[in-house]
Amino acid sequence: MSAPHEVSPATLRRVIAASAIGNFVEWFDFAVYGFLATLIASQFFASEDPSAALLKTFAVFAVAFALRPLGGIVFGALGDRLGRKRILSLTILLMAGSTTLIGLLPTYASIGLAAPVLLTLARCLQGFSAGGEYAGACAYLMEHAPNDRRAFYGSFVPVSTFSAFACAAVIAYGLEASLSAEAMGAWGWRVPFLVAAPLGLVGLYLRWRMEETPAFREAVAQGKEHEHSPLKDTLRHHGRVIRNLGAFISLTALSFYMFTTYFATYLQLVGNLTRAQSLLVTTVALLFAAVGCPLAGAFSDRVGRRKTIGFTCLWVMLCVFPAYWLASSGSMSGALLGVILLAVGALCSGVVTAALLSESFPTRTRYTASAITYNVAYTLFGGTAPLVATWLIGQTGSSLAPAFYLVVIALVALVGGLALPETSRISLHDEVGSDAVRPGVRRTV
Repeated sequence: MSAPHEVSPATLRRVIAASAIGNFVEWFDFAVYGFLATLIASQFFASEDPSAALLKTFAVFAVAFALRPLGGIVFGALGDRLGRKRILSLTILLMAGSTTLIGLLPTYASIGLAAPVLLTLARCLQGFSAGGEYAGACAYLMEHAPNDRRAFYGSFVPVSTFSAFACAAVIAYGLEASLSAEAMGAWGWRVPFLVAAPLGLVGLYLRWRMEETPAFREAVAQGKEHEHSPLKDTLRHHGRVIRNLGAFISLTALSFYMFTTYFATYLQLVGNLTRAQSLLVTTVALLFAAVGCPLAGAFSDRVGRRKTIGFTCLWVMLCVFPAYWLASSGSMSGALLGVILLAVGALCSGVVTAALLSESFPTRTRYTASAITYNVAYTLFGGTAPLVATWLIGQTGSSLAPAFYLVVIALVALVGGLALPETSRISLHDEVGSDAVRPGVRRTV
């Protein structure tokens, strides 16, 4: 057994800050794009049918996710070979730069079809850089955290995610409340995207001053950083875990984007709330989710990952229909209660996912394997969530169609998640991952 690898509370605080800031920048942009989807549709797509323009806007939202698995492969391999610090510094630079670029793009009225093309290219660059961000930030934080409190400390990555969405919603709400419709269309929508520039510089500074993780330094000292598995070997040796973990993360992705991105639009189109009202309701629920993440992390550390998975899937299946019914009631209080019901499932799944991403794979393939698993699931079920939800309502005529979709994915997640081994007490410095928890298999870092 390896000796304990303790880090000081001060170091943990710096690690949390460095991990969270880049994650904040990443999700801030995705949040702004979702909250301002109806405005972006009018600026970048010419269509007499607002629903068609909105579908195109969500399609661009989904296209960006197609680049995330590629980014996960590229940055994951580099992160396993060169270290977590360098790659996380690069991803935040690319993310902040591409987000700022969107705020500077000319609209359809200015340059015609070139506008949506440029928007799509900028979103693809965001997706590519985001592919290496979340899994890397989780790995960096988890490899510093004590074994018995990994989910608690790791929960601050989802905290930064929900905080980013809350901050984006506050800015969007403030702009909606203080500017006329003409001003919002002329320049107001650009402001949230331009905020990414100073945030990115702060994040780059913090990450450049980070130290490498104890687990990676240990692998370097043992000469094992050069043993990083190629993609083919990673898929062959960890394919079963990637499949089962990916099945669970499909719920994490779908519930997250249903709650944070699509629901603001749903409250407007089905619940008949104004854009400002829907943003206010969503902001309160996001703050609730951010506060709840550490509690969910402590719960998962206490009861284990498998019980947390079971609780989360059952919660989603039981609460999704009341949540959508309340959201469509036209009442602010009903909408708030409905979105909070969804928030509980989203925050619980996000917290346990953050822990499982690092606990399921060994050090030498952790960044690559976790990035592939996370980004493929998010591409298939996260990036497409607003598009599929809008399409399902259009095809079925039922405002509850997205709820049925969420229940089906929750069932898939339950089966895949419970097929995973219990990993809440393993050491990330030992030879961990899918082989580490199966008896009779030699453990190799």
